[in-house]
This record gives sequence, structure tokens and C-alpha cells, in this order.
Amino acid sequence: MPLNLSLPTAAGRLENYRLCGSVPLKPKSLQPFNRVAYSAAHVVADPLADVDPWLQCAVDWDATIAYRRHLWSLGLGVAEAMDTAQRGMGLDWPTSLELIRRTLDAAQDVPGARIASGCGTDHLVLDDVTTVDEVIAAYEEQLEAIENLGGQLIIMASRALARVAQSPADYERVYDRILSQVRQPVVLHWLGDMFDPALKGYWGSHDLDQAMNTALGILKAHSKKVDGIKISLLDKDKEISMRRRLPPGVRMYTGDDFNYAELIAGDGHGEDAVHGHSDALLGIFDAIAPAASLALAALAEGQRDTFHAILAPTVPLSRHIFKAPTRYYKTGVVFMAWLNGHQNHFSMIGGQQSTRSVQHLAELFRLADQAHLLEHPEMAVQRMKNLMLIHGVA
Repeated sequence: MPLNLSLPTAAGRLENYRLCGSVPLKPKSLQPFNRVAYSAAHVVADPLADVDPWLQCAVDWDATIAYRRHLWSLGLGVAEAMDTAQRGMGLDWPTSLELIRRTLDAAQDVPGARIASGCGTDHLVLDDVTTVDEVIAAYEEQLEAIENLGGQLIIMASRALARVAQSPADYERVYDRILSQVRQPVVLHWLGDMFDPALKGYWGSHDLDQAMNTALGILKAHSKKVDGIKISLLDKDKEISMRRRLPPGVRMYTGDDFNYAELIAGDGHGEDAVHGHSDALLGIFDAIAPAASLALAALAEGQRDTFHAILAPTVPLSRHIFKAPTRYYKTGVVFMAWLNGHQNHFSMIGGQQSTRSVQHLAELFRLADQAHLLEHPEMAVQRMKNLMLIHGVA
């Protein structure tokens, strides 16, 4: 029987939408990838906790860890306690450290599980920060805590550093200090201001080319301490330009949720094998995990056309989820997890489920269907009908 429901349009009217009827994507067996692929993973809130959801953080630990096991089962690594997990938008540092600890513990019985964890300065009160030394001390506090758990680091961009730095030299000083201490190679993170307005002018310049030069100088000075850099600028040309200038062996991890397919496929440019393509550290991989797994397996087998055929329908979905204001993309990621039965509610820490309109969610539902990403279509339709009822659509 065809599945259909009433959905609002952007014009505020209702239309009858019938699902396309395609078989949902589901990898049958795990195939090795020829790209390093991390999914930045979301957290599941505890909607029954007696907290003020705008001010306090309550996590459903069982459901949160279960989703990480789902990602590992698809061959994807987990980038933990990053912005997809609402770091800095509801997830505080003590809860982030507990999340990292629980994820590392869960990985002990998952052969080959890959984890890297966000290390930042978000426990600082921004209005109280006045010096670069305070930023260094904050990074060192989180660095020590995560490494003591045995975790690999992702050095996250710092709002506090963007606030107090006076020049590129201040960035060089901070990263020189931090990278001289790390126990194993780290991933650096350049998050554009479309994801976080407080990071505008990172690396000491509003000019992206000048900022890139500063970042590359730091990478070259510490190449043996750096596994790679993730950039989230939503500008494929900037990413390719930087990728071609990276030191030997340092990977480019794409954070481009608009152009990930072609960046991961690569252009084969350069003598260094890792500089002809981007590896992946993507928030959208949380929402499209089955498609990502199938596509990466096809790419590893040399089936580039199949890789692109699988991912092409996911790109409109991703561009919709990450549309401006881009920082609210987490709502779409959690919405997908709810539609697909990976959690039993659509509530988020910080009340962030309210950041997207019902029209936005309706279009997300259509695009997820067209990308073959509704894992249990009957469940997804029923849950969408329940959501519509809350918004007055009987």
C-alpha cells in the first residue's frame, strides 16, 4: 500500500506527499574503505530528566552510545564531542568529557573502532578571558583530561582565542605550545563563521587566503604532530587549494557538507597519495550513515560511478540540513535519527529542536525519502504525522 501524508509547503499550504517507494539503503556486509571516514556524532537528550532544558544538559547515555555502535557497525569512525554533539550549544565541558569517556569505554569491544575527541576551551567564560595565556591553560586542561583517558585529540577552534588574539602570531604561539605537548598526532579543526559566528577572523585574519597561510605555517612547523586538518568553510576551491599545499602525510579532512562527494572522490593531484583527495570528518555522515558506508565501500573497489550515484541524492538533503543559519544543522541530524528509530523522541539538549520550522522539517522528510534514507518508512510516516498533528495538521 502506498505511504502518503499531508505536509506543509514553503508557501504555507498543505500538499499530499506520497513516498517514492524505493528500498532503503542498507549495507549487507562491511567492506574496507580507502578513505579515513569519521562521522561527527550527535547526542541523545534525556527528555524525562527534571532539568531546565535551556540551561542544563541531560543526556540519555544508553541511546547516545547505541548510536555510536551503529556508526561503527557501518565502518565509520566517531568524531566525539564536536559541534554535531552540540558542543558549545548545550553540551558543556564536564558532560563532554563524560561522553568521551563512555565512548572510549564502549569502543573496547568493537574491533577497529576509530575515535577522535574534541579538545577545546569551552569551559572558559568568554567575557572573563583577557589573555592568550588563559587560552593556552584551558587547552592544556582539556588536552590532559582526554589524553589521560587514552583519547586521540581533535584540537577544536577556540572562541576564546578568536576573542583575545591580536595577530596571527598569537595563534602561532597557542598552537606551538599545544602541539609541542601532544602524545600522538592530532587533527586540527578550522570551523568557519557560518558554523559559529564567534570564530570569525580565525587564524588572525578575515581574509581566508591569509588565514590559510597562517594555518599552513603551523602545520608545516609541526607536521609530525598532526594527522590532518578538518576545514569547514563550505568552499570546495579553498579546501582543494589548501589540500595541495599540506605537508607530506598530513591529511585533509573535509568538513564541507555541501561538496563532500567530489572532495572525497578527489582529483588525484600531487605526488603525495593523501593530497589528491580529502578524507572525511563530517556531521552529515551522522544523518546519511548507510549511504556513506555503501558509497565509501564502492569507492574502495574502484566503482567511482557507483560512489557518486549513491551520494548524489544525499547532497540536496545535506544542503538543506546545513542551510543558513548553518549552526542549526544539528536539529536536522537529530530529526533524521528520530525518523529512523534510533531514538524514541525528537527532543534536544538546549531545546534546539525548536530552531527549524515545520516547513523546513517537512522538506527534510521529502529529501530523505528521495535519497532512500528512511530506514523504516512506515515508522517514519507515523512519526511525521505525529509531528504534523502537534503543529495543527490533522
